[in-house]
This record gives sequence, C-alpha cells and structure tokens, in this order.
Amino acid sequence: MTDSRPDGAFESFVIRLTSRFTGLPSHQMNEAVHQALAELIAFLGTERATFVELQGDPPMVVTTFSQAVGEVTPFPEGAILDLPFMRDQIMAGRPVVYSRLPDDLPQEALEEREFSVRAGFRSNVTVPILISGRFSSAIASGTFRAYRAWTDSEVIRIRMVGQLIAGALSRQRTEARLQLLLTDRFGADNLSHQEAHPDHDFVGIVGRSLPLRQVLDQVSLVAGTDASVLLLGETGTGKELLANALHDRSARRSQPFVKVNCAAIPAALVESELFGHERGAFTGATATRIGRFELADGGTLLLDEVGDLPLETQAKLLRVLQDGRFERLGSTMTRHADVRIIAATNRSLEQAMRAGRFREDLYYRLSTFPIRVPSLRDRRDDIPLLVWSFIARRQPDLGRRITRISRATMHALQSYDWPGNVRELENVLERAMILTPGPELHTEEVLGPAAGPADQQLVSVERAHIATVLKQAEWRINGAGNAADLLGLHPNTLRSRMKKLGIKRPASGRKASRQSRGRSR
Repeated sequence: MTDSRPDGAFESFVIRLTSRFTGLPSHQMNEAVHQALAELIAFLGTERATFVELQGDPPMVVTTFSQAVGEVTPFPEGAILDLPFMRDQIMAGRPVVYSRLPDDLPQEALEEREFSVRAGFRSNVTVPILISGRFSSAIASGTFRAYRAWTDSEVIRIRMVGQLIAGALSRQRTEARLQLLLTDRFGADNLSHQEAHPDHDFVGIVGRSLPLRQVLDQVSLVAGTDASVLLLGETGTGKELLANALHDRSARRSQPFVKVNCAAIPAALVESELFGHERGAFTGATATRIGRFELADGGTLLLDEVGDLPLETQAKLLRVLQDGRFERLGSTMTRHADVRIIAATNRSLEQAMRAGRFREDLYYRLSTFPIRVPSLRDRRDDIPLLVWSFIARRQPDLGRRITRISRATMHALQSYDWPGNVRELENVLERAMILTPGPELHTEEVLGPAAGPADQQLVSVERAHIATVLKQAEWRINGAGNAADLLGLHPNTLRSRMKKLGIKRPASGRKASRQSRGRSR
C-alpha cells in the first residue's frame, strides 16, 4: 500500500496538529498527543503508532505514548523495550524502515527479530526525532494485517508529526522547569514565589503589569466571538502570542490556526499565497496549491504585517472578508471559506490610508475590535519576570546556570527604553548569558552599538546608577550604610564592577568624606 493522497491533505493534517499544540495547557497535553497518534494511524492506514524516548544511563527505549486500532493493542506507556539495535539507530538519527518483518531485519538485531515475531508485526517504520541537538526520541507506526512498502515522502511526513509532538513535550517540560526555578529564591535580587507567577492563565505570556492585564482583559472579551481583531503595536511586543491566545480561547480552537507574514511574501506571490493557484496559472506553477484561506477553513487566519499588502490584493481580501468567497489563481470556480481574521501591524494604518497605501474600507473591516499592545517601555514592572523566564527557558540549551542578578543590573535593564521591545531584551540576555561563565549575570560586555544609541545604552545607565548610590553613601564600600549594601552587592563585586565601568572616586569626594568624618568626631 502506498499513500496516494495529495500533499494538500497532509498540509491540512499538519496545520490541525500545529494549531492543537499551540499554547496547549499542560493538563491537555496527553490527550492531544494520543489524538495526534490516532489521526496519524488514520492518515497512513496503519494499525498502531507509538512515540518513544531514550531515558536513563545507559539509555533505554521507553514507550511514552501509544495508540492502536481494531484488535491491535497499544504498547503499555512507560514500558521499557529491550531493543539495543533500535536504540543505536535512534541515537544515530537513522530511520529504520521494514516492509517485511522479520525478514528485513539484519542478523545482529536478535532482540528486534524476537520482538517483531512476538508482537505480530508485518511492517514498521521508526523515525528518530531531533530536539535540542540530540536524537533522544522517535515516532513509529506499523501494520499487523498485511505487508506494505514505505515511501520516502511517508517517512518525511511521519518525522514532521513526530517533530510536532516532541516540540510540544519539550516546551511543556521547559515550562515546568521554569516554574520550579521561579519558585526558588536565589538571593535578594530575585523574584519571590508570588512575583514569579503571573496572575493570569494565558500560556506563554509573561507579565503582570497593569497595561498587560488590560490587554489580556480585552483578549478575553473578544476571543469567544468571530469578530475581526486588529493588533496594533511596535515590533517585538508579542502580537503573535496574543493572536495565539485569541485562537486558543475561541470556539475554533480545535480547527486550524494559520499564520501568514504579508511582509515576507513577494508582492507578485501574495495573491497565490492567500487564495491558492491551479497548475499552470503562471510560470513555475507546476502543481495545484491550496491557499491559506482554504487551509484555515473553520479556523483562524493571522495576517501579520497586514499593512504591507499590495493595494490590488487588499481589494480581493476585502471581498473575502465580506462574503467568504474567492477564486484560486487560474480558476473560475468560486470557493468558500469560513475564517476568523486576526490582523497585526506595527505600522500606522491611519497614515497609510491618508497616503493612499491602505484601503479605508478594508481598515474598518479589519478593525472591528482593535487592541493596542503596550511596548516594553510601558510595562517596565514586567522586566524582572521576563528576564528570569527567558533565563530559565534558555539556560539548558546554552549550558549556563544563572542564579543571581544584581540590583544594579536589573535596575539598568528596567531603565533602558528597549526600542526592539521583548525581542531585543531576549537578544541582549542571550548574548549576556553566553558571555557569563559564572552564576551572576553581567550585561555590560554585550551592550555595544547593537543595543541602541549611546545615551540609551545599559552600560551608561548602570554606571550612572552605581555612581549615584556611591555618592549617597559618601563613597563608602564597607561599614554602616555602605554602597555595596545599598546595591545588594558584595564589596569585592562592587569594586570589580567599578573598575569595569571606569568609576573612580573623585578627589573632592575623598576630601568631603574626611571633612564629614572630622565633624562627626
């Protein structure tokens, strides 16, 4: 048996899985993975699908999830499979494809031969999955009633499904590690348990400031409707995360969530990308392609950077928004799609309308419910939580263990204007983590021109803050009321920081300090 279904059917299948796993709460993960395996079985026409992981030292093959149909039973989850040949293939990243079992197995695979006979396998494919640079899991599917050949395209498709499952599980476990990290207090500079937990249940959205809560309240109000939403805000503010939240809280959450970046598509291809095309519709159109509207049918379509759409495409988009009807390029057949639209832009659409670059009627159709996403400058209170959340998420991959951030460094991070918003903050933090070998994060070495204009650089802010505190403490680093205590630093750390930042005690300061001590006597 070979797969004769068109690529479009698999695209729709993968989009459904992607939508299902996007922003999925932890308590729904097991059910979602089981459903994904059941749909994979139906798509392939097999009888069992299993997701395994390598656990322990030395590593062993352990069944994490398994689904089966008919008289075939799933593997017990948590079962250890004594399959050394299979383990080695997974660790090496080599797919194992067998059309006739046990005949296709190599002589050295003794345990696998015995296992396949005992289980009754006729054919099987096992595809290793790469996560964080390691092949530590795999997805398998097999038949028990008849032999079958496996095509290269099927192996690729199975890998894509496995990658989606493995990625979702990895994110779930990272979030669990994050919660554990944030509930610990590494020192006075870190978040307390209460501060570490945002007072909302929006998955993946970090923060608890008033501007953010106001936006989340708006999302909660409109999510359950089919109204078009226009997300307005600077680049890097998290508009895509809010679009995910709108979809996840809607009645369409089990249907596809399709995203298209209008700024990343050449103007000549935008219409084809949105509405699809027939084979031969233009030079290079060698096959029929389903557009994003068809893929999103029944679900949600995010039009990111909608202000970059060409005027001609804007007119056709308006028609679809009005009656849900469109034609593929090269076709006269009218199609219909039931799609909820979320648009996002960092441009001023009002200015674009005045300049004749954006249709006024389209603007009012898209902005039924506009939401203005605050910049990081407007939610500085969220920066400590954002910093620790990012550290927790990235330090396993970077091989770092950051447990301390000084008050001076955190104050500097909160004082900077962040023209690139959360995206820029994450970029600066990642570079700082790479350059910080010890447990305390330092940012001064990474704050060159890329961090912004000279008068906005964090190093300048940190230098000014430390100098101000030193002046308040009359340049005392030890003793009662010293600057090190005020900054939350060890005196030796403060001396080192002063040396790095070029902060020197002025002569007048020494003289004033001596005079002050003389008067106190």
